[in-house]
Amino acid sequence: MSEAQERAWSELAGQYVIESQRDIAATSVRPGSAVEPAEVWGREAPLIVEIGSGQGHAIIHAASSQPDVDFLAIEVFRAGLARTMLDADKAGARNLRLVEANAPEVLEHLLPEASVTELWVFFPDPWHKKKHTKRRLVTPEFTALAAQALKDGGMLRLATDWEDYALQMRAVLGAADDFDAAFEGEWAPRFDGRVVTAFERKGARVGRDIRDLAYRRRPRA
Repeated sequence: MSEAQERAWSELAGQYVIESQRDIAATSVRPGSAVEPAEVWGREAPLIVEIGSGQGHAIIHAASSQPDVDFLAIEVFRAGLARTMLDADKAGARNLRLVEANAPEVLEHLLPEASVTELWVFFPDPWHKKKHTKRRLVTPEFTALAAQALKDGGMLRLATDWEDYALQMRAVLGAADDFDAAFEGEWAPRFDGRVVTAFERKGARVGRDIRDLAYRRRPRA
């Protein structure tokens, strides 16, 4: 991290970062270490979670424009989280928290069941080489964890600029028993709450189509 990012971590982490109990890996989450959102944020409010928040552009914009909603950014790269804290502090986004951990483990072990109002997955790593596609985040196993964390009627929103990953996302969610498509036709309209980030601009610049998808969590039996 840069000197400014190191300073941000030391000065702001106490306010923004949720310290999760670790299992074996440095970014793991120990089973049985769930937090209580009302205690973390100090209130009862809708909770929106972004997976792979990067430098925080999308979630800071959302948090600063929706002060009555709580936000959680999940990211494994500390430099990105440090930048997020710096910009969140400047924007006065006091309703934002961050966690440095693997997203599936956050959904499974850190967040209580049915605690999330919306879950965002915007421009996840496409792992575009064929030998690496098995590392992609959006799989049947992931959708089960998303369904666990989301409230009944909660939204899972996705976006990618890799066509084959978009097709994979749609196929996986289309086969998921816990979700219904919240759009008509092939793709969802662009989500108004997603600001244009560097990832999106880069994809558009090289001619890749941006694909949005949205799914609603079915009521639990």
